[in-house]
Amino acid sequence: MFARECAGLCLHRPESSRSIGVSPVFHPSYLCLMLAQAADKAANPAANDPNGNPFTGLLPMLVITGVLFYFIMVRPQKKREQAIRDKINNIKENERVVTIGGIHGVVTNVQRDIGRVTIRVDESTGAKLRLNITAIARVVSEEDEKAAASGGSK
Repeated sequence: MFARECAGLCLHRPESSRSIGVSPVFHPSYLCLMLAQAADKAANPAANDPNGNPFTGLLPMLVITGVLFYFIMVRPQKKREQAIRDKINNIKENERVVTIGGIHGVVTNVQRDIGRVTIRVDESTGAKLRLNITAIARVVSEEDEKAAASGGSK
């Protein structure tokens, strides 16, 4: 702002200065303008510096994008994974489960100290599988069974 005000005052030069043979580059009005611009840059270096770091304007946008990404994508996914892990760690007998291989069964025995679960996979023959507790992908709830039954009958 100071540069504009000073430029208006400095650029008005009388016609007599042309007659004395002063070079336009070293004319007092141009020198005044250059001094005004230098004072303006000294007062606000970040706004007028074309050689400054171009990432200073980009950095806040990157930070905002990272924060939004965390709250929209990462945090809800961590909550879902924690809920699934809690269900698996609190598994009880007679609950229906699905293994990471896609085998459906009913839990018959849980040995938490060694991390082993026994599931019954066939009702007619009573076939059982002994698995690590980490091999259980999810615990099937009653809502999941009802949704599968209604979806399968259509």
